[in-house]
Amino acid sequence: MKGVLRFEKKGKLSLCFVGPFEILERVGPVAYRLALPSSLFGVHNVFHVSMLRKYLTDPSHVVDFEPLQLNENLSNEEKPTQIVAKKVKVLRNREVPLVKVLWKNHQFEEATWEREDEKRTLHPELF
Repeated sequence: MKGVLRFEKKGKLSLCFVGPFEILERVGPVAYRLALPSSLFGVHNVFHVSMLRKYLTDPSHVVDFEPLQLNENLSNEEKPTQIVAKKVKVLRNREVPLVKVLWKNHQFEEATWEREDEKRTLHPELF
């Protein structure tokens, strides 16, 4: 299976299973037709039962979301909500102060390291 294109990713760390998807109908004794999203248009929608796994519902899979405020050109502006951590990156000749920024409508794992001086000028309310 090395190098096989599997669901838009190539290589060792590609996903074995994606989903969950709704089962539309049973095609044969061991084949099922699935409702695939448009992003998987190149994948045939009939699968053998050995390629499917049962989905067990998990309350942590339910995502609570706030409606996004979109601009006229259908883009949204990312706003920082909190400074989580600070560190100093040491380069050859200088030191660069960094802050870990938590963004609105993002989870803690998606916080990013940004330059402190840039965030101080753009968003002084965080400091």
